[in-house]
Formats: sequence, C-alpha cells, structure tokens
Amino acid sequence: MKSFQAIFKIIEDNHCPIYKVGEQLILSDKALSCPDNKATCLILVREMTQLLFNLMALKNDTTLLASKTIFSCSGCTGLIKFISVSAPDIQLTGKEEASLPGGREQELLEKIRSLPLMQVIPADDLKRFVSRFQLLPVREGSFLIHKGEANSSLYIILSGQVLVVDGPLVITTLGVGEICGEMSYLGNDVAGASVRALCETEVLAVSSDDFSLLLDTLPAVQIFMARLLAQRLTRLNRARSEDFSSCMQGKLQEMAPAELFQVFHMNSKTGVLSLDLPRGPGKISFREGCIINARYQGLENEEAIFAMLAEHEGTYRFTIGLSPQEMKAAEIGDFMRLLMEGIKRVDDALEENR
Repeated sequence: MKSFQAIFKIIEDNHCPIYKVGEQLILSDKALSCPDNKATCLILVREMTQLLFNLMALKNDTTLLASKTIFSCSGCTGLIKFISVSAPDIQLTGKEEASLPGGREQELLEKIRSLPLMQVIPADDLKRFVSRFQLLPVREGSFLIHKGEANSSLYIILSGQVLVVDGPLVITTLGVGEICGEMSYLGNDVAGASVRALCETEVLAVSSDDFSLLLDTLPAVQIFMARLLAQRLTRLNRARSEDFSSCMQGKLQEMAPAELFQVFHMNSKTGVLSLDLPRGPGKISFREGCIINARYQGLENEEAIFAMLAEHEGTYRFTIGLSPQEMKAAEIGDFMRLLMEGIKRVDDALEENR
C-alpha cells in the first residue's frame, strides 16, 4: 500500500483565529497534523483533503510541491498561506491483498453491494476488499465514537440509526448506508463529535489502512468522499448556526439579566426570552433588539422588566421568532432608558436594605 506525507510551513497569516506564521502543517494519507496540538479547523481539513487528493493523483510527480507553489486556506474570519518545505514521502509497503471472498465474504458482499460508497467501487476491487471489512454490532444507547478520543476507522451503517452529537448539540441522525467517522479519520484521528446508537445497530468497520488504500487506488472513492465531506461540513455549520440563532440557554448566575438583555438588544435579535426564576416564570419578547412586551409575577412591560432585573438566580432560554401580531406591536419604550431605570431601582433597593 502506498503512504504519503508532506510538510507545509505557514508563510502568511491574515487574521487567522488559530494558526500563525512559521507554524507547520503535516499532511499524510491518514491524517492532518496541526501545530502544537492546536484545534483542527474544519475548513482547513476540507481544503487539505482536496489538496491530498490532487497530490495523490500525481503519484511520484513532485513538481507541484518542488515549485514552491503557494497554497491557501480561507473562508472564515481570516486566512493563511503556506508552502511545502519537504517533498512528499511516497512509499510502497509489502502488505498483501486479501484472497477472493469465500462463503461468508460472499454473503457480506451481497449485503453491502447496494450501499452508496460500495457502488462507486468496481466489482473486482470490492471482492478483493470485502474480507478486510469487519461487522460490528452496536447496542442501543452505546457509543460508537467518543468526542475527543482517537478513532482510526470509518463506519458504514448497515441497519439501525445513530445520533451524531457535540455535547448538547444534536448535529444529525444517520441511517442505513450512511457513513460516520470520516471527519476524525481526515482530521488527525481525533473525533470532533460523538456517535451514539439510537437502537440496535450494525455497522461495517473499515480500518484507516484499508480506507487509505481505497482512496489511493480509486479516484471514484476520492470524489465520493470529497463530496461527502463538503456536505457534512455544510450540515455541521448549519446545525451550529441554527442552534445559536434559534435557541440560546444558560444560567443567570453566569450572565446577569442586565447583560443578557443587552446581548439581544445589541445583536438585534427577534424572539422570546423565557426565564425560569425562583419566584416564577418570566417572559420578554424582542423584535430586532427592541422590547415589545414583558410579563413577570403579574406585572407587565416596564414593571415586569424592573422586577426581572433584580433577580440573580434561575435559568433562561431564548427562541427565535414572533407571531404576526407581535411583529406589528409597538415597543414599550427606549431600551437604554428602561435598562438604566431598572438598574437604578435595583441599586436603590440594595441601599435601602443595608
């Protein structure tokens, strides 16, 4: 099997939030290693994956790297530019191909032949690879992949369903024929999300070595994985964006009501802030950062806001969207005036109680 490794040096940093000039990136057929154990940028992974496919297609031709071509990564708040500081190390190993499938392999071959990834693999190649694959049962509620832990396999779901989560954020649900584990394989073997079985599930495990061989020898697999990776990155970014914009939640011990209200005002948010407070629930509706109504303890609008500003314990949850009637409602007053008056009342009450 052919292995690959190239080292790149960052020569320009234009407001990149993670990487700096002089740091190195190591790209191999198995992983992208980032400098000093820094976080792996998913945009960088996507672009380096495409670069890997291009370089692997060159086989032993190192002209592209030897010419000191400047490569770049961009798409977030900044960008970096980098050049190769070493020619790729491409070697052949003596690993033997598996024998043609027998009885059990033939049964597995029939089982997986219709899966999307398997359909892009020529029949003869699939026959040679099938005995390398491993069937794994995953019990309901069990984790197939743990965030932050090493993962050296790609998994294809044969039956059941799995949930991809990042802490409390649900990224997606995957079913029969779909793939998981490819992000950690391409991103230095560390999983960026956890994968948990929603029911009794069976997966086909493909080791990193075998997956590398598939990528190396079959251009169709390269194209399939590049498209899949692009789709996954889009889905992940959308999930994170929707989670932030559609629902923000936390504790008032970590962000006082006055600060919380200012966050929604300054960011022109439209939606409902629901508070679970020691003396009962509260509710404030924002339209483009302006307060249009508020309720707490039988109080409404200004008085309700002043009462909520005095609270220091409880939880909050913000959900985007208002009813058509609320979208037409007038704001109850100038936001900063309400905020300053409320803070003054809180301070006066504290002075009286001393």
